[in-house]
Amino acid sequence: MAEAKNEDFGTDALQEITIGQLQAQMEWGDLTAVQLTEQYLRRIEAIDQSGPRLRAVLELNPDALDIARALDSERAQQGPRGPLHGIPILLKDNIDTADQMLTTAGSLALIGTKPTQDAFVAQQLRQAGAVILGKTNLSEWANIRSSRSSSGWSGRGRQTKNPYVLSHNPSGSSSGSAVAVSANLCVVALATETDGSIVSPANSCGCVGLKPTVGLISRAGVVPISHSQDTVGTHTRTVRDAAILLGALVGPDPRDPTTQAAAGKFYNDYTQFLDPNGLQGARIGVARQKFFGHNPWADAAIERAIEIMQKMGAVIIDPADIPTAQEIADSEDGLTVLLYELKADLNAYLATRVPDPAHPDGAIIRTLDEVIAFNVAHADQEMPYFGQELFEQAQAKGPLTDPQYLEALANNRRRGGQDGIDRVLAAHQLDALIAPTGQPAWAIDLLNSDHHSGGSSTPAAIAGYPLLTLPAGFASELPVGLTFMGGAWSEPTLLKLAYAFEQATQLRRPPHFVPTLELP
Repeated sequence: MAEAKNEDFGTDALQEITIGQLQAQMEWGDLTAVQLTEQYLRRIEAIDQSGPRLRAVLELNPDALDIARALDSERAQQGPRGPLHGIPILLKDNIDTADQMLTTAGSLALIGTKPTQDAFVAQQLRQAGAVILGKTNLSEWANIRSSRSSSGWSGRGRQTKNPYVLSHNPSGSSSGSAVAVSANLCVVALATETDGSIVSPANSCGCVGLKPTVGLISRAGVVPISHSQDTVGTHTRTVRDAAILLGALVGPDPRDPTTQAAAGKFYNDYTQFLDPNGLQGARIGVARQKFFGHNPWADAAIERAIEIMQKMGAVIIDPADIPTAQEIADSEDGLTVLLYELKADLNAYLATRVPDPAHPDGAIIRTLDEVIAFNVAHADQEMPYFGQELFEQAQAKGPLTDPQYLEALANNRRRGGQDGIDRVLAAHQLDALIAPTGQPAWAIDLLNSDHHSGGSSTPAAIAGYPLLTLPAGFASELPVGLTFMGGAWSEPTLLKLAYAFEQATQLRRPPHFVPTLELP
C-alpha cells in the first residue's frame, strides 16, 4: 500500500522539531511564538480535525494566540524565561485549567462545572512561558470506568486513532497526548498515569513516555483515580525534551502533601544528567518473568536492544526477575486499592468544582454516584459500547479505614517496592531494569474492547516508582517500546540510560497515517 506523505497534511517545518531547535529559531529572530502557534493550529486542522482525523485534540485554547503574542513581547523586551518560553504544549483533559477551556476527563458529565484554579502543573507551565495550546482526548475517566473499554474512546471526543496505522488503537489512557506528540501536532504534551497510562500509549505511538516517581510532581487539580499511584508525566519525541519538560513541572505544592517527600530529590534541570556514554559500565537487569513471551516482535526488539547496550559497555544481568512479578499478576489487591481510592478521591475532587456559567445547561455533578446516574440517563452518548461496572464497584466500597483497603495497600507497596523492584535492584547492584513496554498496537474494536497484553508497568505503578519508555523498533508499521524502570527518585539515572540508548539507535520515526495494516 502506498503511504500517505506527511507533506499532504499541514506544516512540513514542524516535523520532528525539538524544544532546543525552536528556541534557537526564536532567538535568531527566524520564528515567533505567534507564528509557531499558528503553524500548529493549521496542522491540527489538517491532520486531527480533517485528513486522517486522528481525534487526538479535544479542544483548542481560544487564548493561545494572545498568550503567544504576550510572550513574544516579553522576549523582545526582557529575553526568554527559559527553554519553554513560547513553546506550545497540549494537556490531557484531566488537568485543570482555569480559563475558557473545559476540563472533563472526556466525560459529558463534567461539562456543567469547572475548576476554580489551574492545576499545579498548568501553573508551572504558564510560569515557564509555555503556550497552553489545548486539551487532548483520553480514555474516558482515565480508563477506570469499565474493564471492557476501548482505549482512547471518550463520550466527549469519541475514538482516537493510532497515527501509524489508523485502524489501530493508540492505547491509553493518555491516548491523545501520545498521538499528538507522535503526529507532530505539538512539541510536547502532559499526560497522567495510574498504571501504564503514559508508557503504554508511548509504546503504541512511537514516542518517549516518562512516568515520574509519585510525589515528584503535584497532582493538585488533576481529575483523580488513586492518590497512591496517580502522577503527571510527559510525552515527547526525544529524551532531551522529556528532561527539559520534567524540570519545569517539579516542586513542592501545599495542595498535594505527597510532594513533601520529594524535598531534596528533584532538579529544575534534568538535562544535566544526559550523557551519550551513559550506558558505559551501567548495570542493567532484564526483567523477563511475566513481561516477555507476549509478542515475538516486541521480544525481538528488546533482544536487539540488549545487544546494543552490551556493545555500549553496559553490564547485562539476564535474567533479573522481579521476585514478586507472579504474585502481583495473581493478586486482586491492585484493583481493590484503585476502587477504594477512586471513590474517596473523585468525590473530594468533584466537590471543588463550581457551576460553569458558559455552560448553564450542563449537569452539576458532585459525587461518583451522580456520575453513575448521569451515565445511565445519557447511556446513548456515554455507554454505546461499554458500561461502568468499575464505577459501580467503586461506589459500593467503604471508607479508606476499611481493613480490606489497608491490607491491599500494604501488600501493593511491599510487592512493588521492598520485596519487588527494590529487592532485585539490590540483589544485583543494578542501575535499572529493562523490559518490553508492551505489545504492538491492536486493531480498534469498540464491540469487544481492547486486546491488550504484556504490559510491564504494574510493579512500578503499585510501588509509586518511575518508568521511562522510548522507541525500540517496529513490528511492520507499528512501534514497540523499551522500558527502563528503577527505584524511587531514579529519574536522573533513567534519563541518562535512555538518552544514551536513543542517541546510539535513533529508532524513532514519524508516522505516515497508513489507513490499515496489510501484511503479506
